[in-house]
Amino acid sequence: MPSPRYTILIAHRNTGAVRRLSVSRRLGLFALAGVIAVPGLMAIGAMGARGASEIQVADLQATNETLRLENESYRAATGELAEQISSLQTALTELSQQAQLDPATKAAIDRLPAVVRTRATGGGATARPAANADTTLGILRDLLGTIESRLATVRTNIESRQALARATPSVWPVIGWFTSGYGTRKDPFNGSPDFHAGLDISADRGTPVWATADGTVESAGYNGNYGNSVLVTHGYGISTRFGHLSRYAVSAGQKVRRGQVIGYVGATGRATSSHLHYEILINGQPINPLRLLARP
Repeated sequence: MPSPRYTILIAHRNTGAVRRLSVSRRLGLFALAGVIAVPGLMAIGAMGARGASEIQVADLQATNETLRLENESYRAATGELAEQISSLQTALTELSQQAQLDPATKAAIDRLPAVVRTRATGGGATARPAANADTTLGILRDLLGTIESRLATVRTNIESRQALARATPSVWPVIGWFTSGYGTRKDPFNGSPDFHAGLDISADRGTPVWATADGTVESAGYNGNYGNSVLVTHGYGISTRFGHLSRYAVSAGQKVRRGQVIGYVGATGRATSSHLHYEILINGQPINPLRLLARP
């Protein structure tokens, strides 16, 4: 059975012309369905777009939170690096102050035997391994770690040099008159050739005698030709001996500082007059004290 048809009249308002459009029922239903479906499809599309927008907003919020956390991490890291840099600057200032030695002591250290200076310096600090530097902050941390390691080495060397300076006999032990030097001389008792292992410094009886470097009193007692004698060890194989004292101001085992009174001038032992016999020994062997002493 043929589908019923419908006639649609379309009239022109101004001219009155009429046009007829004949359509079948099926085509009309399709057209009507299309008119009804279009708003629905538009609504569905709008809902989909809104959902996509909400997903994009959520992604942006998550990205923003990640950036905020990273910024906080960077601020904390840069603050830590700033503290390290400040600490390094303070260390550099302290090291520059510690490195200063008085000219006399520095000259005395330079004249010490090489074996003594080597013993004093020893080995440096071990550098710590470099960190993995995947970021700029990692590179900076690695650089600061290297600087800190080198500063530690410098600090160790300076501290060792200062310790050696304190142990180096670089000052005169008594105020007096230099009467006899180190080396071969005529024996004052019989005139025969004799090796003199130190210096003789003439002074009035009771004149204070000072330690010429920091150290520990190894012995303080009567010792044959030396008479009343004090032996002080300073470390690094260095020791000093003071002979012909009238009396002691220290005892064995006592710590002493450079410039501290350890005894008083006398004429005990094998001595012809009141004076101090002074020796410097390296690894038990006497050297010429004038190598280390500042000029009087």
